[in-house]
Amino acid sequence: MNKIIKAICLSIFLSAGVFAQAQTQTLAQDDKNNLPAGESTREIINQPRTTLSKEYNKNEFYVGYSNQQVDTFGRTTFHGIEGAYTRNVHRWFGIRADISYARSDRTLIGTLPNPSGGTYTFQQTNNRSVVNFLGGIQVKDNASTKRFKPFGFALAGVAVSSNTFKNLACTSSNCPADIPIFNNVTFRDTHFSGAFGGGLDIRINDKFDFRAIQVDYNPIFRNGTVNDNFRIGIGIIFK
Repeated sequence: MNKIIKAICLSIFLSAGVFAQAQTQTLAQDDKNNLPAGESTREIINQPRTTLSKEYNKNEFYVGYSNQQVDTFGRTTFHGIEGAYTRNVHRWFGIRADISYARSDRTLIGTLPNPSGGTYTFQQTNNRSVVNFLGGIQVKDNASTKRFKPFGFALAGVAVSSNTFKNLACTSSNCPADIPIFNNVTFRDTHFSGAFGGGLDIRINDKFDFRAIQVDYNPIFRNGTVNDNFRIGIGIIFK
């Protein structure tokens, strides 16, 4: 698992290197294409640069649907929402704060032996949820006129997991007086988590982008084990 995390982090840093190289090439091309009459490329490069060739977006707010594949008690699909704020400190880099909430509701049906003989069946409502509080870096070309914007990010923080059991009921005619199953109780725990992934944003106009896809690996480190969770998202960015 450590190898997977290291590989994902390495891919993000390599992407940052590629973006930085592309920036240098873009700026050099801009200088070449916009030379005033009688001036050389060297003369332009030696002049102080006050701004980038294109202004970049300083802030972005993301909100969208989150489909989470949660690896607890077997892999289960959770549905929820994700929100994030990114402060871009450079055209290519930003500091990102991210929160997501997802939930799964199901009805448990089971059979238990009856002390007086035979068996009986019961059912119960089980609500599970997970909330991630994460922060880290995001790498993306934030030029305000850029239309297609692939991005990558590496985040770390904590995950709060909740597991509630309620509405216990016997569904047989031979029910005992008491069913030996906990009821109306919630188990909650907090563990370290992370998110490593990326996606694609598409510019709509000066105020909005469409996040066409976001996919990340969302491990939760729980008592010496790792829950291998994954998140898939889609939504809108407000700039």
